[in-house]
Amino acid sequence: MLFSSVEFLFRFLPVFMLIYLFVPDKYRNVVLLAGSLLFYGVGEPYYVLLLILSILINYKAGQFIVQKEDKIRKNILVASLFYNFGILFLFKYWDFVAETINRFLKGEKIPTLSLALPLGISFYTFQIVSYLIDCYKGKLKEEVSFTSFAAYVTMFPQLIAGPIVKYEEVSERMSERKIRPKAVESGMKLFSIGLGLKVLLANQIGTLWNSIMTAGAGNLSVPVAWMGAFAYSFQIYFDFWGYSLMAKGLGRMLGFRIPKNFDDPYISKSISEFWRRWHITLGRWFREYLYIPLGGNRKGYARTVFHLLVVWTCTGLWHGADFNFVLWGLTFFVIASVEKKWIGKWLEQSKLLGHLYIVLLIPVTWVIFAISDMQQLLRYLQNMIGIQTSNVIVGSGQAMRYLKEYGVLFLCCILFSTPYPMKWYRKYKYKWYAVVAIVLIFWFSVYEMMMGSNNPFLYFRF
Repeated sequence: MLFSSVEFLFRFLPVFMLIYLFVPDKYRNVVLLAGSLLFYGVGEPYYVLLLILSILINYKAGQFIVQKEDKIRKNILVASLFYNFGILFLFKYWDFVAETINRFLKGEKIPTLSLALPLGISFYTFQIVSYLIDCYKGKLKEEVSFTSFAAYVTMFPQLIAGPIVKYEEVSERMSERKIRPKAVESGMKLFSIGLGLKVLLANQIGTLWNSIMTAGAGNLSVPVAWMGAFAYSFQIYFDFWGYSLMAKGLGRMLGFRIPKNFDDPYISKSISEFWRRWHITLGRWFREYLYIPLGGNRKGYARTVFHLLVVWTCTGLWHGADFNFVLWGLTFFVIASVEKKWIGKWLEQSKLLGHLYIVLLIPVTWVIFAISDMQQLLRYLQNMIGIQTSNVIVGSGQAMRYLKEYGVLFLCCILFSTPYPMKWYRKYKYKWYAVVAIVLIFWFSVYEMMMGSNNPFLYFRF
């Protein structure tokens, strides 16, 4: 079920909130769990059973890790990690690995399974693993009830596309929370803003990217290729930021503080800073549960580079089982390593050069992320630097038409990728005109949804 759908906004959410707000406090986790399973089951009627199985197995694993002596605790942790990552590998990576080996061996040596990818499996797997490791480290000493754990894993605001929430961030609210009218109002406002970012910006600018790709990755002039790269950069930004704001708003309506997942990443001055601001909870997960356990930057420059290689390869693969995602992760690894060794301090000292560097580099990385066919990807990148291997079908004339049609939308995307609109909102959010603006954003978004505009969530496939 999509947040940006009539079914969610006018059926599921009102009924759920009425029940959730009026039941006694002690039953709210039960209502949250039941509602979240229903939310997930509408889109994944069979894989909801896989989610329930993961909850049952990992709840008992967490209990044993907390209760047993050290050797047994470690064995249970290792076994549970094998289970969780094994399930993720089976559904997400098996066919990719099998097809790669079969191509190398030039034969069908390993069978493919063609399993549909369960929605949100990468997100809830990482969330469960963080819980188990924190149990092992002694960060979660109190006994966690089954209902609290299950509600934590399945909490519908962040189940499908994050943020990746650590249990300690919501543990107090899991046991006791008061729902205050101001919090509900604040959550509704955040949700409406996120809905507008998704429907009015991401969906609309995404149509330009789709139009350009329909023409063919190798048939574009330089301006059109760059225009498409910028369009996709804005689409994925407002798609994911919009979802994250909606999740944060829903969490606030339910009495939780879901962690911030974005911090204006497009105003960064380096790739390293960009990744401190983009998908904050995923970066935190890899830092705390992979990079630091490997040794971080404590074992010299060569080992640090190796640790970064591992982290960036895993970051690429986390996003998808294809070579373009691997290449995307390795691209960030190379750039981050160069910044760390040579140009990082220089970029930090010059705002103009740093911002220009990001403006030119980030769209190239998103093109790598977006195009899975390696030949098409190569052609698109060649078009961006003026190397034409075929006739240019979409030339300068079409570029001017695109600019006239989408120019105002590009300006809006540029404005809303800066901190200023949210600063304005935080300053004036209780003024009547701010409330009117948010109401208009909500209903205009609903209108666009009713008109059947392009409405995918890009991060749902991860």
